Amino acid sequence: MKDLKFEQKRSLSRLEAADQLTRLAAALREGGDAELELGPGTLSLRIPDDLRSEMEVEIGEGEIELEIEFKWPTAPTRTEPSRTDAGAKEATTRRRTPAKSGASGTSANTGKGAAKNP
Repeated sequence: MKDLKFEQKRSLSRLEAADQLTRLAAALREGGDAELELGPGTLSLRIPDDLRSEMEVEIGEGEIELEIEFKWPTAPTRTEPSRTDAGAKEATTRRRTPAKSGASGTSANTGKGAAKNP
C-alpha cells in the first residue's frame, strides 16, 4: 500500500507544460526541501542529491506517451560523495598537489619513464 499518491490529469498548452517542467527542473537543481506548485495546491518534497530515473516513450493508437519518472527513498541515506563529486575532488587534488621536478622539467619521483608536468 502506498503512503501517499498524488495524480493529476489535465490538458495543458505546450507552454504550460514547459513551465511545469521548468519548475520541476529548478526544484531538482536546488535539491533539499522543495515546494512544487501543482494546480490547486503545493506539494512539499525532500529531494536528495542522488536519485534513480526512468524514461519511457510509447507510440501507438494515434498517440505518443512520454513518461519521466524519478525515484528516491523516503528516509535519508548516508551521505557519500557521488561518483561525479569524487572524481572532481580527485582532479582538484591532483592539480593542487605540487609536482616534484628535476632540472629537465620531468617528474623526479618516478623510477621508470618521466612524465612532463602540465
